[in-house]
Amino acid sequence: MKREQAVRINDHLLDALAALDQARIAIAGLGKTERIELGDWLHDIVLDLEEEVLLPIYRQYPDLEPPRRDGELPTITSELTWDDVRLPSSVTEHQLDEIIFSLMEPYWRKTAMMVILVMNRCKELGLLISDEMIAARLKVLSDSDRIEGIGDIRMWRHSEVRLKDELIN
Repeated sequence: MKREQAVRINDHLLDALAALDQARIAIAGLGKTERIELGDWLHDIVLDLEEEVLLPIYRQYPDLEPPRRDGELPTITSELTWDDVRLPSSVTEHQLDEIIFSLMEPYWRKTAMMVILVMNRCKELGLLISDEMIAARLKVLSDSDRIEGIGDIRMWRHSEVRLKDELIN
């Protein structure tokens, strides 16, 4: 492919990615079932677009690749699942949930921010809870529709959580 063609294709694809990002924001306002279904679908499209179409262009013309906003590729931060978590005997699941809900707001926050806030509160209370345990709990709470989450919760810096509307007040 010639450079002029690559530039034109790249410009159109970057416009498409911007439109897909707007779609992601619109999907965040839907109900949980629709959000999961459409969000997964959208995530797959963006991933394919980046890996299968843009990456070959950037391999041939590296100068066309725009700098990432946050300087990192979205990656899974932790694979720990709630089923694999063993809380210390001094901490119950209910106590951890109370801490999480006491710090959660009705507006979207990065999962990483919530993990840090909850971990700091646990430290203040003398509870030995790891960041991975907190993230695993946030994923379970989102998957069970007790909180709202968008994105893959395992990607702490690329997903967000918030209180459900009916839990506010």
